[in-house]
Amino acid sequence: MKKNNDIDKNYDDCWIYILVLTTLVIVIQALRSYTFDVFSHSISYGVVLLPGTFFLSHYLLKNYDYKKAVAGVAISAVISVGFHAVLAYILGRGFILTNSCGHFCGYVVSQFLSLLIFQMLRNRAKEDSLLIFLTYCLSIAVYFVFYIFIYLQMIFTDGFWENYFIILVIEFVICIPVVVLDLTKK
Repeated sequence: MKKNNDIDKNYDDCWIYILVLTTLVIVIQALRSYTFDVFSHSISYGVVLLPGTFFLSHYLLKNYDYKKAVAGVAISAVISVGFHAVLAYILGRGFILTNSCGHFCGYVVSQFLSLLIFQMLRNRAKEDSLLIFLTYCLSIAVYFVFYIFIYLQMIFTDGFWENYFIILVIEFVICIPVVVLDLTKK
């Protein structure tokens, strides 16, 4: 008869966090058409949840390993595009690749950049909260550059930079408690 300790040592529950990460990415993509106004600029409700994706990928990196964190990001990105395509088919709408491409490219590039920097920070002897906060901020800035440029194609509009910086300020404020949570969870 096996003891409970033997089962716990062999059980790998990282798939749960990958599932939560995937669900969060799908929810962010679904919320992009629901907006609120800030200084006469429409901001998606999904921006509130975006730091959570970086938190979950960092959690996978800290508690499992780099390979599982990268796998989680890849799985969540591919499934979110697949979900978007299936949903478009079910609803009878045409699937336009550029609708998912901006989100996909921004998400993948920013997550891999975030994981790479976070891994380098973890290899240092001491975790610095300012550097982790800057990692979140850089990753979010990269995400929105890809997202706005590819999906919204707004790079040349009058309100682009104003909208971009409003989104970044909102995201940076949201990142503060996420970084505190990230530093407390080992």
